[in-house]
Amino acid sequence: MNEQQFKQQYKKAVHHMKADEQMKKRMEQNVNARRTMSRRPRKSLYIAASVVVAASIGLAAPTVWQQWNGTSPASPAIEVASNDILPPDASDGENKLSKGSVVIPKTELPSGDDKGIKASMLPLVVYHDHVYTESATTLEGTDALALRGAKLGTTNGGIHELSSKDDYKELASTIGEADIYAVKGYNTDFRIMSYTEIDGQVYAQLFDKTNDMTISGGADLIGKLNIKDHVTSAHWESFDSWNNGLQQLQSLSVDGALNDFVGALYNAKPVASTPELEERLYGKEDRKLIYLTLEDKTTVALVLFGEEGLVRYGHVPVFFEVEQGVFQKFWNSLGK
Repeated sequence: MNEQQFKQQYKKAVHHMKADEQMKKRMEQNVNARRTMSRRPRKSLYIAASVVVAASIGLAAPTVWQQWNGTSPASPAIEVASNDILPPDASDGENKLSKGSVVIPKTELPSGDDKGIKASMLPLVVYHDHVYTESATTLEGTDALALRGAKLGTTNGGIHELSSKDDYKELASTIGEADIYAVKGYNTDFRIMSYTEIDGQVYAQLFDKTNDMTISGGADLIGKLNIKDHVTSAHWESFDSWNNGLQQLQSLSVDGALNDFVGALYNAKPVASTPELEERLYGKEDRKLIYLTLEDKTTVALVLFGEEGLVRYGHVPVFFEVEQGVFQKFWNSLGK
């Protein structure tokens, strides 16, 4: 082996060691974040360049895709919710308000003309020319193998705050290198999973495609989560507990009241997110969280807004207006 060959192999080995350490560190951070969310989402402020768990489940706001959006004149037929990876200028944001369905456009990728820091990026994976972002549904690594379907490929990383549109190629991601799989019981058009084993420990994370879709009722989004008739256990948490890090999760009976609420949520009216609506909702503290663990061991987090009677799943730019009587009865059953 000559000197040049030795140098090349040495550099490759060092690079591989660094990559392994970075991967392990990232996955450990991810699993810690998911465990925190299943128990208590951490208190969150508006954070540039990263998104914490509270934003991913829709408790902290405005959402990273919405907080700089402006509004545009009303459309007579549908509501259009902006859904960008990066916040657009206020003049470019679009939220058309009207009655009917909510259209969430295909996620807009950053262009090479974007200047400055590209902030507020969610963990994401590009699959089949669509962006899948960190899910508000979690699962423990020990339960992931049972849900692991066919292998779809391996991410190559490559996306960061300064990436351009050209970087968003198939299986590019912000999560480094990880194997991507289908999730049993879910359509790959909606959900995929990263699955990695490091030192005998499994790290898994779900990613949802919640863009390029039309929502006419709750079932068009919530139905994809397979909640109905599949809840095995449930908990709820007050805003005060979450906000102060008290971790006071309380058991919630899986009974008729919960089933009625879930049924009403499937039939709920969609309301497109706007900066004004988010400012009004997140400026108050009448929020409660429910955590629904399903038969497949996934846990779905939903945020309830008491005064408005609205429900939100993750960072999707849409709220659901549940029938008032059902919502209020369920809200009151949760206590204070």
